[in-house]
Amino acid sequence: MSPTSPKSERTVLTGARVVLPDGVAEGATLTVEGRLVAANVHGEMPTLDLSGHWIVPGFVDMHVHGGGGASFSAGTAEEALTVIGTHRRHGTTTMVASTVTGELADLAQQAGALSELVEQGDLAGVHFEGPFISPGRCGAHDPALLRDPDPTEVRKLVDAARGTARMMTLAPELPGGMDSVRILADSGVIAAVGHTDSTYEATVEAVEAGASVATHLFNAMPALGHRAPGPVAALLEDERVTVELINDGTHLHPAALELAFHRAGAGRVAFITDAMGAAGMGDGRYPLGPLEVEVRDGVARLTEGGSIAGSTLTLDEAFRRAVRVDGLPVEDAVRALSLNPARLLSVADRTGSLEEGKYADLVVLDDAFEVAGVMRQGEWAVRPDVR
Repeated sequence: MSPTSPKSERTVLTGARVVLPDGVAEGATLTVEGRLVAANVHGEMPTLDLSGHWIVPGFVDMHVHGGGGASFSAGTAEEALTVIGTHRRHGTTTMVASTVTGELADLAQQAGALSELVEQGDLAGVHFEGPFISPGRCGAHDPALLRDPDPTEVRKLVDAARGTARMMTLAPELPGGMDSVRILADSGVIAAVGHTDSTYEATVEAVEAGASVATHLFNAMPALGHRAPGPVAALLEDERVTVELINDGTHLHPAALELAFHRAGAGRVAFITDAMGAAGMGDGRYPLGPLEVEVRDGVARLTEGGSIAGSTLTLDEAFRRAVRVDGLPVEDAVRALSLNPARLLSVADRTGSLEEGKYADLVVLDDAFEVAGVMRQGEWAVRPDVR
């Protein structure tokens, strides 16, 4: 599907450092016509001077459960739109809705409701995280609701999303796991390895069967070992795999992030939030599917057992940390936040980079990399307060 350009606000953004696919353009001019990035547009248009700012592509979050006190697992448009609005104010202009392990009938209902928002253009797809995951690595998923990845049940969930399923996380070592990976790959749905006790060998087999994503690499899987390298080594070494990273300072040590970038390269890393309902909110208690989470000092943990339960991260925070703490070049951070997930989700023809003819999805950042403005498809979600 190619972008179209209905009438909307037209403007020229000048003076900023603009991150383009081939590098940073200092003091560049970016023209927006309708919903699209444009060039050689004739006629008078409002000009916005963004000197001292950065303009980067809108962020793409391929793994997020909630925010603003709401959750995609509620299965209602009202809560889903609250999640979308919360993260959009933090720069996420494209988002996949992630569910949490539940009864199959409940997950099917949630997928059906979310599919309507995909069809309306509010979401980029649905991601099923669970219930086909390892009991030993379930994290914040209810162990009583886990099940082996029966290919028939996998197909039923995909069908419930009415063509909007984009990804499913599963443990390929479980009975039916490899066949389920093949079914997903054949159906055009991303098979992601995660919440798994898989060995190195089984993970290699899963990638050969069609798995192409590592769900929050390092987390909810065996640690990298020198005799048993496990899934981490297999997922990092294969050029066909994109690795998700939660860059919030809690889920990963900076050295682990550096290792992932060094081994996979900047073209195979996707920053995600894995955010639950507390993102954009304060400390307190929140639901996560059928379980309860307590957030203290911004860290979400199950009230029973204390397992880390997703994050309270937004992608602007992940960007700031990548550049200011981890020392990544701005261009590499932008790729991990925008272009790489857009390519994986097959939407890079219309978003993920600032190029003529693509949607005007962009984030304006000040010199401290704080969000000053957010534009989605040519419309300001957050208007920069500049003259």
